[in-house]
Amino acid sequence: PDELARQVRGFLAAAGEPDPALPAPKAIIAPHAGYIYSGPVAGRAYAQIAGLAGRIRRVVLLGPAHRLPVIGLAYSRAERFLTPLGAIPVDRAALAGLADLAQVQESDPPFEGEHCLEVQLPFLQLTLGDFDLVPLLVGDADPEAVAEVLARLWGGEETLIVISSDLSHFLDYAAARSMDTRTTQAIEALDPARIGYHQACGRIPVNGLLVEARRRGLHARTLDLRNSGDTAGPKDRVVGYGAYAIG
Repeated sequence: PDELARQVRGFLAAAGEPDPALPAPKAIIAPHAGYIYSGPVAGRAYAQIAGLAGRIRRVVLLGPAHRLPVIGLAYSRAERFLTPLGAIPVDRAALAGLADLAQVQESDPPFEGEHCLEVQLPFLQLTLGDFDLVPLLVGDADPEAVAEVLARLWGGEETLIVISSDLSHFLDYAAARSMDTRTTQAIEALDPARIGYHQACGRIPVNGLLVEARRRGLHARTLDLRNSGDTAGPKDRVVGYGAYAIG
């Protein structure tokens, strides 16, 4: 726990203070690779909420299912998520409130060994302190189906939405920069139609957020855009990482 906290606090400190002239985000998009690769970029997203401890009491966390196929969105039977920094209670009442939606199912197996939600949790614990978690894995779903779930969970200023997604995978440095720039422009335009299969592993939850954000008249801004060639890896085969705030 001490090493984890030191590392995550270092990423947050390096990100600097959020611009006080900008509104606090309703949602953030953050990467989910190993911390040596994507931690500096994730830190830029989470620095935006560092002053919101006590105000944000619930985090709706969506990410792509990497391990097993999921039809629609899945939640587990877990009552807590554990990290070396402690336990986070799951908002079971919020999940029960999704039971009537055809695209949502209870399924434990996709969560076994799945990293995309869990790597976000230490950042949330060190920025927000105590909060309840609504964890959902997203598989084969259209953006409207994801947006319907987000609308149900939207809440007020007590609720933060976090989408866990990396960007392009295993292109060379220049090709990745080009593709990730196009993806970033689509996010800034709240235009899910411009984010295709190869542009982001979490494109489905990202696109669902963009649909709902556009409906609500929100705006997206880019906080950071890098890849593993910028942080801790070679440049011939990289993974892209972006940090975005929507509010």
